Amino acid sequence: MRARIKREIKRIGVVRFLDVLAFRLYYKLKLAAADAEKEEKLLRTLEAKYPPHGAPELITPSPNSAEAQKFIGDAGPDIMIARCKTLLAERIFSIPKIGTFVMHPGVCPEYRNAHGCFWALAQRDMDRVGMTLLRIDKGVDTGPVFGYFTYPYDERNESHILIQDRVVFDNLDAIQKKLEEIYRGEAQTISTEGRSSAAWGQPWLTRYLAWKRAAARETR
Repeated sequence: MRARIKREIKRIGVVRFLDVLAFRLYYKLKLAAADAEKEEKLLRTLEAKYPPHGAPELITPSPNSAEAQKFIGDAGPDIMIARCKTLLAERIFSIPKIGTFVMHPGVCPEYRNAHGCFWALAQRDMDRVGMTLLRIDKGVDTGPVFGYFTYPYDERNESHILIQDRVVFDNLDAIQKKLEEIYRGEAQTISTEGRSSAAWGQPWLTRYLAWKRAAARETR
């Protein structure tokens, strides 16, 4: 956590970091409870659709731990899906034969790193509110892109957290189909050559309030 704070302050400065902290407090007081309730309902729906499968499980403090490396290596996967905020070490993401894939909540390369959906909405870049299925490489969300996914989001009444959840979970069937194509060697990558690329950080309260004001005006 200390390392993440230092990186964010170095990237955006102390004043903007206070903006980040203000948003975190606002989210906790105003939005977190409602989002948690919606996420719980979403989880129950997913559990009903995808019942327990009995796969081996390892609980570890870090996906980069030696025990995680051994666990994945012993499994010998063709494809691995990373659902974590931690950047994976190459010795981990390179284990699967075909690759390790991430469902990044943002359209890459324009909205790399954290909270891509938030920043697309804050920038009023409405055509780039979505999720990117990409294969992990040594960079931060810079690997080959295999697909973009979105849904008819409600920016006025949904938080960015719920939106970035749903761009993944509302598209699980399509994501499954794409992963099967990748496994069979049929999937084509999407060229991102010539497009802008930016790494974004944590949401700011000032940008959140500006986003919601714009959303209210444009959906009247």
